[in-house]
Amino acid sequence: MAAHPAEIMVVTPHPDDAEFGVAGSVARWVKEGKEVVYIVCTNGDKGTNDFNMKPEQLARIREKEQLAAAKVLRVREVIFLRHPDQGLEDTPEFRKQLVRLIRIYRPDTVVTADPYRRYFWHRDHRITGQVTLDAVFPYARDHLAYPELIMEGLEPHKVKEILFWASEDFNYCSNITDTFDIKMKALLCHKSQVEQIPVSLLEQWLRDRCRGMAEGKDYELAESFHRAEVMY
Repeated sequence: MAAHPAEIMVVTPHPDDAEFGVAGSVARWVKEGKEVVYIVCTNGDKGTNDFNMKPEQLARIREKEQLAAAKVLRVREVIFLRHPDQGLEDTPEFRKQLVRLIRIYRPDTVVTADPYRRYFWHRDHRITGQVTLDAVFPYARDHLAYPELIMEGLEPHKVKEILFWASEDFNYCSNITDTFDIKMKALLCHKSQVEQIPVSLLEQWLRDRCRGMAEGKDYELAESFHRAEVMY
């Protein structure tokens, strides 16, 4: 299996999480000439208040919404793992899926949800963040981890850094002043999730949030992360 290198891999628990957490930075990275791929772990088939919506119908809708958002952001590729919403588990099989993708795309940077956010945090977010972290280190690095991947032609890969969005311990800010409008446009593609909120209120809430993340910086709007260099 041939590698298809991309500088940045975003591992998102559900369709729409990446747009809330990292889309402004994705738009900026793409403008800088970097290639970005999305890995969407669940199908989002439980994210609705509509009692008439069937899970399989919602999954199809949310996949289309994610593709539309990725097109706005000019994400190179979106890979859907299609695990059930609220059904992620920390298993060798899930971890192997992510290790395989890391070895295929060989990113310098992996971005995902912070697994260590306290108290009220969606279980799928915690598990996505933890399994992604484990996949990055040590599994993607070590040739004796999942040796069958070597037989597929997927050599070990060392990621340089990992960024966690929604962290309570952020130490890194990304300037999205010039790409906030793109972030907003991408988020609005997720109609099944945001259409019940007036656009003006959603935009004001998001702008205020990003302004708060940029406090003390010499720019207006930011996305914040906990950044960890992968040292080994």
